[in-house]
Amino acid sequence: MLNQSRDPKINHMVTRKNHTCYGMGVGIMVLDDAYPGFPGDVRNASGWGFPIQYEIAEGVDNYTLVWEQDKTPCREPIIRAAKKLERMGCRAVAAECGYFAYFQKDVAGAVDIPVFMSSLLQVPLIQQTIGPNKEVGIVCAQRRFLTDAHLANVGIVVGSNYKVAGAQDEYGCPEFDHLWDHEKRPPVPEAYYDVAEADMIRICREFVAKNPKIAALMLECTGMQMFARAIQRELDLPVWSWGTLLDHAWSVVAHREYYGHI
Repeated sequence: MLNQSRDPKINHMVTRKNHTCYGMGVGIMVLDDAYPGFPGDVRNASGWGFPIQYEIAEGVDNYTLVWEQDKTPCREPIIRAAKKLERMGCRAVAAECGYFAYFQKDVAGAVDIPVFMSSLLQVPLIQQTIGPNKEVGIVCAQRRFLTDAHLANVGIVVGSNYKVAGAQDEYGCPEFDHLWDHEKRPPVPEAYYDVAEADMIRICREFVAKNPKIAALMLECTGMQMFARAIQRELDLPVWSWGTLLDHAWSVVAHREYYGHI
């Protein structure tokens, strides 16, 4: 992208909706929580082929968003972060955790740019691609915290053709515990890529073996998509993730040109 010549069709510019910056990409609100992310994790900007602008949802951490039953205190800082990303000039807003699904409707109603608060937005589309007699296998971080409200707020018909597995609380994934489980992680969160990858392959293999109607996998967590290719090699299934969602988000707000011949 850096070596391309200028686009000759960009000849005149005008202020757009009071935005302060231009040439922006996807704005991502991140948790107010300190832990690292491998390339491919949504909070690692180096893994994406388009501009990323981060904004911290002040006071919203892994505990308040995921563990706390009352999520009302999260709403205002999440909407504030989304509006700031919009004002900055971002062309779309996303989030770094699938459990932000709880606030999809709230944020979409508060800004004037497309909103992608959870990878789970893709589940209704996946269901259409596999038909009603097969199932979507949703692999989330912790199943106990993924409620019907999360699913319904991103358009999933509760009880339809999907199955859910909790990587941490059902199948065991210590590397994820070291990053996101506030009860188990060390003072300085850390993880090993190869160990986490082996765990994700094992989890998905066991999940599919228990549910043979699964025809596609949905990786809910923003820290899972870097393992999608390895999972796909092992299971030979379509794999959807935050990666497929953000690539889609960018494509609809900055559509590419088509070059070829007749």
